[in-house]
Amino acid sequence: MKTARILAISGTFIMFFTLVYGFVYGDFWAEGSILTSLVWGRVSLIDVYVGFSMIGAWAAFRENHTGRSIAWILGFFVIGNLLACIYIWIQIERSGGDWRKFWFGNRIVNN
Repeated sequence: MKTARILAISGTFIMFFTLVYGFVYGDFWAEGSILTSLVWGRVSLIDVYVGFSMIGAWAAFRENHTGRSIAWILGFFVIGNLLACIYIWIQIERSGGDWRKFWFGNRIVNN
């Protein structure tokens, strides 16, 4: 669990500073239009959004509240992997070191 925590925290900071760098030094609209005009740019975007869908499905599975699930999923699609790292980090902290609770959230049935 310690390694997962380090990866989630590292991913959060890497994504945050990478996004800041991109917005400070890049032109989102101009460069985005170039990216979407390239075959591998479109492939990369599809790959990223499939990943967002996968983490969104996991979040929806483990959350008990439909509204919260929808908010997380929309956030993944708008904010991206920065929010995915934050979500994972939060779930690691909430799980208290229990991998079952991390993966299943409130769906765990106590035996």
